[in-house]
Amino acid sequence: MNAKRAAKSSKPGNPTKLFVLDTNVLMHDPTSLFRFEEHDIYVPMMTLEELDANKKGMSEVARNARQASRTLDEIVSTGEASIKHGIALDGTSHGLASGRLFLQTEAINGVLPSSLPTARADNQIIAVALYLHERQPKRPVILVTKDINMRIKARALGLDAQDYFNDKVLEDTDLLYTGSMELPADFWDTHGKGLESWKKDSRTYYRIKGPLCPDLLVNEFVWQDGPQPLQAWVKVGAGRTAELETLIDYSHTKNAVWGITARNREQNFALNLLMNPDIDFVTLLGQAGTGKTLLTLASALTQTLELKRFAEIIITRVTVPVGEDIGFLPGTEEEKMTPWMGALEDNLDVLNKPAEEGEKPGGSYTGDWGRTATMDLIRSRIKVKSLNFMRGRTFLNKFLIIDEAQNLTPKQMKTLITRAGPDTKVVCLGNIAQIDTPYLTEGSSGLTYVVDRFKGWPHSGHITLQRGERSRLADHAAEVL
Repeated sequence: MNAKRAAKSSKPGNPTKLFVLDTNVLMHDPTSLFRFEEHDIYVPMMTLEELDANKKGMSEVARNARQASRTLDEIVSTGEASIKHGIALDGTSHGLASGRLFLQTEAINGVLPSSLPTARADNQIIAVALYLHERQPKRPVILVTKDINMRIKARALGLDAQDYFNDKVLEDTDLLYTGSMELPADFWDTHGKGLESWKKDSRTYYRIKGPLCPDLLVNEFVWQDGPQPLQAWVKVGAGRTAELETLIDYSHTKNAVWGITARNREQNFALNLLMNPDIDFVTLLGQAGTGKTLLTLASALTQTLELKRFAEIIITRVTVPVGEDIGFLPGTEEEKMTPWMGALEDNLDVLNKPAEEGEKPGGSYTGDWGRTATMDLIRSRIKVKSLNFMRGRTFLNKFLIIDEAQNLTPKQMKTLITRAGPDTKVVCLGNIAQIDTPYLTEGSSGLTYVVDRFKGWPHSGHITLQRGERSRLADHAAEVL
């Protein structure tokens, strides 16, 4: 449930709502107790039981369960005398919530239809919500749960049930920042008055003034097709004037990155972000086959082995189930991660393929011996790490690639990005249409979260890759299947 939405719908004079919390809401966001503003919340006894059952272990869910229990303990210890009448939340929430917390203090029996087994925890929580609905008919009683089937059952029994939306960055992921914008056909007519232009280090700069300038974000790409095509990015934006800088054309073979050239406009934008030393944080979104991993690896190898900007490349990805032990596979941490790194192997094979006639080889080495030597050199500079052991580390002078980042929660994403030390570049790759983590959605994924929060920062950039470049078969399958 979105607390802001609830607050708007509660007009002066209307009774405040009573939200009954399911366990998965507390385990998803332990701070949810303080997210309902002036409304009251009710925690059934079964929710406390399930919190207790899930508190053991080192997974993200277990940590959140422990944190929720600690928060509840802090609230209850400050208002033990008023448990029956509700404990005020304004003190412990530091003014975030002005409602009250109610705990189940009496046994509730015989409210559910006989077809629903009362032994199930979900059904007992629904029974509590039904009981409160009957006891307080004039007050809106709403069950908040991230379990879809539980919401369906509650609605079938005449209860109001809602998802927990408060951690959603966006309601509609179609509104997610794409990192690029097509300029209108009359752009130069409306923005050309008083145009300033200059050259510096083989780049052309334009200072423009017009109605689009306040909406342009720093490091957003702008483009225009036609007789005089333009591809540039915004260096100064969100004001009355904006500065545009033309891009390096990575689609030309003279600018090839480890033998790779950009095959479309978005790939060119991505390589400009990946190769720029002033950009510390890059996010690349796109469906399978758009070239996210290949472009990132090519630029990482070039900057590590040729330009010597980074000491080594570190690759990590979410091992689903997220945060659990990576299992009883034999070998070291790196060997245990190998089954999850098939994409890395595939892309290294492409980047280290033998040179064809007239083509610059990847890494500039030829022949089988040279290829083997290059592969050994590459492997010595690439470290594969598990997310489980990231806490407390600091990466100095590293190129950090986070693959499958859509499966991370915002909290896990923060833990990873704050590992970056001086001279480290972090690149997050993912496809928000392929989320495997339970209770994470496109709107609440950590990848969506960082794309939205980092937009407009001068040292970060984002691009959504649109076109698949894998093969005609893969492109057709993506369209029709």
